[in-house]
Amino acid sequence: MTGEKKKKKRLNRSILLAKKIIIKDGGSPQGIGEPSVYHAVVVIFLEFFAWGLLTTPMLTVLHQTFPQHTFLMNGLIHGVKGLLSFLSAPLIGALSDVWGRKSFLLLTVFFTCAPIPLMKISPWWYFAVISMSGVFAVTFSVIFAYVADITQEHERSTAYGLVSATFAGSLVTSPAIGAYLSETYGDTLVVILATAIALLDICFILVAVPESLPEKMRPASWGAPISWEQADPFASLRKVGQDSTVLLICITVFLSYLPEAGQYSSFFLYLKQVIRFSSETVAAFIAVVGILSILAQTVVLGILMRSIGNKNTILLGLGFQILQLAWYGFGSQPWMMWAAGAVAAMSSITFPAISAIVSRNADPDQQGVVQGMITGIRGLCNGLGPALYGFVFYLFHVELTDTDGSEKGAKPNMSAIIPGPPFLFGACSVLLSLLVALFIPEHTGPGMRPGAYKKHSNGAQSHSHSPQGSGAEGKEPLLEDSSV
Repeated sequence: MTGEKKKKKRLNRSILLAKKIIIKDGGSPQGIGEPSVYHAVVVIFLEFFAWGLLTTPMLTVLHQTFPQHTFLMNGLIHGVKGLLSFLSAPLIGALSDVWGRKSFLLLTVFFTCAPIPLMKISPWWYFAVISMSGVFAVTFSVIFAYVADITQEHERSTAYGLVSATFAGSLVTSPAIGAYLSETYGDTLVVILATAIALLDICFILVAVPESLPEKMRPASWGAPISWEQADPFASLRKVGQDSTVLLICITVFLSYLPEAGQYSSFFLYLKQVIRFSSETVAAFIAVVGILSILAQTVVLGILMRSIGNKNTILLGLGFQILQLAWYGFGSQPWMMWAAGAVAAMSSITFPAISAIVSRNADPDQQGVVQGMITGIRGLCNGLGPALYGFVFYLFHVELTDTDGSEKGAKPNMSAIIPGPPFLFGACSVLLSLLVALFIPEHTGPGMRPGAYKKHSNGAQSHSHSPQGSGAEGKEPLLEDSSV
């Protein structure tokens, strides 16, 4: 017991030292204007635009570095990154609840973009740093918590849709621009441009982004340690099982995002080798699906949330995802991929709708923890999904080892019933997710947890003075009804 106490004291001292380094101004407001959704939108756009530029060079470097079993190695790299993201997301979310969002936006963007310049300097170090960057690759959890801080409950689904649409919008033109610059001027220029945009994003956070978390929501004493149980991902998962609503949401996210993560890691290679898309056609495909996703996550999402409600919007999005994955799995012609891509754009409404139902039921001082937990599950899927897809492709003898679209790659057997077996596995997973989502309540009953509400009625200050809580703390639900 003495050794554990000393270890906790050393951890708390380290955290306090980090806090002094990160928050030099003592928490005074900085930035341009009042906190707004547009600050979050710019941060997301610049980060993923920089990575979108590297789509074509990434495929080339991946194939050159790992000429044998390229896709399996890709799954391993993303697997390590996803596992680290899963482990770190709750901690970063909990720390951002205590110390504010801006500092952690800076950390997550910096470390997520750190591997970019290494692509041309040392490919081996590039892939190694990508794997390790998973510790801080949780920008979305901090962004969603930032948005939750500054929006009212009825505005949140639209705001989350705008953030998700910006992510899609950043991929509308950047892969095409990157492919053109790579072919015309070489990969070096693309890497330099992506690095410059990443630096611009970091400067924007430093100079323009104001802190969103009000001072009254933070602990009165900066020396008060956070609850390490709250930041432990496995403790969070154990806590999830004690609240049926959180459990259903987390299972839904896991089963629906697992095939989506695998699809993101493999689909461009699949289009180039199996369907024989050229690099220009792949870039055009990304642009069209991105534009349709923007429309789906802004205009369509808002209409659906008002007309059929939060839960039914989630169910509809999952239905579209099942359809597009089945179409990818059975499709063998280019026009089928384009049609399935349009359906995929409609399925993009699912995650912002899930984030909205989570934030509506979470206490204000718990937004970072809950969003961090959801992002951690997505991070775990980012690790498992690519590895699962790579293994299934390998199991069915579909080797994704050629990235130039030439005839020397192994041609697929177009007479096969299932040209894309992993996508069919994904459709089955999403079908299970849909069945689980049927049991998610639209609203948490206001009379279900009066004791839990009283515990949080004093805001974050009472939470900070007793971080370990009482003996009933372990049974406290993560999601509360904010309308009580």
